[in-house]
Amino acid sequence: MKNLYITDLDKTLLRSNLTVSGYSVKIWNTLAEQNIKLTVATARSAPKTLALLKDLKLHHPLIVMDGAMIISPGGEILLCKALHEAITQEILACGRRFGLEPFVIGLDAEGTERFRYGKTNQLQQTLLHEYRNDKRLQHDSSLNALHENVKIVYIDQKEPLDALYEVLHEAFGDTIEIKFSKDPYIDGYFLTVLHPHGDKAHALQKLLEMGYDDLQITAFGDSHNDIGMFEIAHRKIAVANAVEELKAVATDVLPHTNDEDGVARYLQERYELQ
Repeated sequence: MKNLYITDLDKTLLRSNLTVSGYSVKIWNTLAEQNIKLTVATARSAPKTLALLKDLKLHHPLIVMDGAMIISPGGEILLCKALHEAITQEILACGRRFGLEPFVIGLDAEGTERFRYGKTNQLQQTLLHEYRNDKRLQHDSSLNALHENVKIVYIDQKEPLDALYEVLHEAFGDTIEIKFSKDPYIDGYFLTVLHPHGDKAHALQKLLEMGYDDLQITAFGDSHNDIGMFEIAHRKIAVANAVEELKAVATDVLPHTNDEDGVARYLQERYELQ
């Protein structure tokens, strides 16, 4: 049976300095030229994903935005699972009860992707600095919902986000997906609200329906948001630096971390590349 390899980016394919090493680029592109099917599933946005992977040969759809979107290698949106304006406005109101303002990422009424923000804290300002040249950025002092809201992202310390999590879970139940985790790069926590089908597992299932359902799926990951994807994959491979919860459901745990090019080393050995 032919294979599809799908890998997370941060702390998996990417090194901790947010680059794809020259070694990983070489292995990926060599396999892509041999028509081995390779793609990614990441929490990052479409533009940022394509920028980070600019040196890779991309021939297959990519899962981005935690699974809320599937894009073509050229950036065309093939699938979008988003929250509509009304429910997003309700979520924003819940956050304001705790003095919290998120980033709202999605599509405006014209279908243009936006990264909307209002009042920001220091952690959010740090992230905005990294995105300062991103054309999606749009300041909105009153911070209103977009036409289609792909991700609502709160960044703060654990305690206020814990409280917000409980309120959102009680108010909306399974009509939304909530992800809550420590950020690997800054001293803070992320609480992300998505469409209930806006996760990597649902996106991978949709990708398979796009003509990949006869393939053996091998998934690489490092964190909690990869668990659903692992449940679908035939082979589930955790890098050495993965969280213990992911290692527990993996079929293989690599001896190498993301900074040691664990994914590329596995692929090189699998295909006996020199």
